[in-house]
Amino acid sequence: MQSPFANLSPVVKNLLIINVICFLPYLLFNEAMVNQIYNLASAHYFDSPLFKPWQPITYMFFHGGWMHIIFNMFALYSFGAVLEYSMGSQKFVLFYFICGLGGIALQLIVQAIEVHGIIGTFTTPDINATLNSIPLEDAKKLAGIYMSSMVGASGAIFGLLIAFGMMYPNAELMIMFIPVPVKAKYIMPVYVLLELSLGVTRFAGDDVAHFAHLGGALIGFILVKAWRLQGPKDFQF
Repeated sequence: MQSPFANLSPVVKNLLIINVICFLPYLLFNEAMVNQIYNLASAHYFDSPLFKPWQPITYMFFHGGWMHIIFNMFALYSFGAVLEYSMGSQKFVLFYFICGLGGIALQLIVQAIEVHGIIGTFTTPDINATLNSIPLEDAKKLAGIYMSSMVGASGAIFGLLIAFGMMYPNAELMIMFIPVPVKAKYIMPVYVLLELSLGVTRFAGDDVAHFAHLGGALIGFILVKAWRLQGPKDFQF
């Protein structure tokens, strides 16, 4: 019986391995040590005292729980190899990282706009003094921006999803709770509209960085158009 990993392309295989290795601290270490590692590796608001210049790269390889990493790695496994074979490994890895950077970029832009709306500037020299001088609800929102962080490959993954939908629009996919196959060109726009809706409404308890997903999707769309990427016409699913 052939291994399900036998046909994995080299970049996808290495990305899967790196993501799994980076998930090990979450499984093996105590909470205090995990928090220290994630504070260094996850992406923070650019004006936060916790921000480090390497975080826009390292945040892509860490995940916040089982469901988070399973969804992202399953999508990478399902769509990544096809895209890597179509683009070539060098272009694929560039595409992946640019989409990941696009994800964090849009998330930071949205956060900067929120900060500006609260305190009238994109940065603040004394966050503690500012928190003590504004209404409680605004202080909570501002503290959340400055002290929260973001992890996950979702920005890059959404770039891959959009690329797959554009390059293989007629590929039929099975979606959970839908008993019939649905073409990729119909599924991917629904994902984008859902993320946009969730990002705008921001219901209580939702800690997902929806605009990072949208940023990755937007950059993926732009790159497919700019690089004129197309799937092989004789490729069969």
